[in-house]
Amino acid sequence: MVQKPTKNRNGLLLGPDPGDARLSQEVDGLDQDGKAVRTRVVTEKPLTLYLNRQEIITMMTIGDYPDLLAIGYLLNQNMLRADDDVVDVEYDDELDVVVVRTGRETDYEDKLQKKVRTSGCAQGTVFGDVMEGFDTISLNPDALLKTSWLYALTKAINTAPSLYLEAGAIHGCVLCQKDRPLVYMEDVGRHNAVDKIAGWMFMNNVEPHDKIFYTTGRLTSEMVIKTAMMGIPILVSRSGFTAWGVDLARRVGLTLIGRARGKRFVALSGQDRIVFDTDPEIVADEETRHFRKGGSKR
Repeated sequence: MVQKPTKNRNGLLLGPDPGDARLSQEVDGLDQDGKAVRTRVVTEKPLTLYLNRQEIITMMTIGDYPDLLAIGYLLNQNMLRADDDVVDVEYDDELDVVVVRTGRETDYEDKLQKKVRTSGCAQGTVFGDVMEGFDTISLNPDALLKTSWLYALTKAINTAPSLYLEAGAIHGCVLCQKDRPLVYMEDVGRHNAVDKIAGWMFMNNVEPHDKIFYTTGRLTSEMVIKTAMMGIPILVSRSGFTAWGVDLARRVGLTLIGRARGKRFVALSGQDRIVFDTDPEIVADEETRHFRKGGSKR
């Protein structure tokens, strides 16, 4: 059931499907004037992940692309290696269980206790040794980010149809190349969205060295760690930074750009990759915020 790269109507290889009735539902309520309203809310359900015969974790997710989420999670927790042979990914939508089977025998019982990962933004890594090889990560020093690409990407991503614009309460992450978004994933937790992209890259043998990663979430230490572990040299967000996120980005030479809105952005790491090929004065600022249905701002 691995997703194959087929272009959708937005030019993406894989992207949000806000029309998928499984991912959101309408709920009755009252507004600030006491008037009856119907509003759309995203779904949230548990997904239990097994690696071979061992139960690993239960995650809260919107429920799309469980195969990619499972693979990406295991990769980003160092429980799958880049050279591992994934022989099968099996999903049971009645039991909400996904099983990843590999050619290599795995046994993490000495290190792993059963965990439930909530939909909150703070995730926490399963193993402390995820950081052991962090300082040995080598990111492509020749990768570039032209400001014209950045302006084109932010406009394309923020105006693309998405579940966020339909229902809110969701994070988005986008894999990009030059000025083109390639894969756009959403979930109630931003780390789920990251893991789905990591899983798609692994299953489709996509090289990371010339890619750009965009997230709607904060540039935290875990966002930096996951992006660097995926081998992607450039990380961009509409949101702000944490101090440790900046420190880790500088340690591995990750280009870190935040507060990217309209013509504005701030780069706090890896600035040598940026090519200023566009005068920001000729770039239109965000005249209006991107509103989802119901009036909330992105």
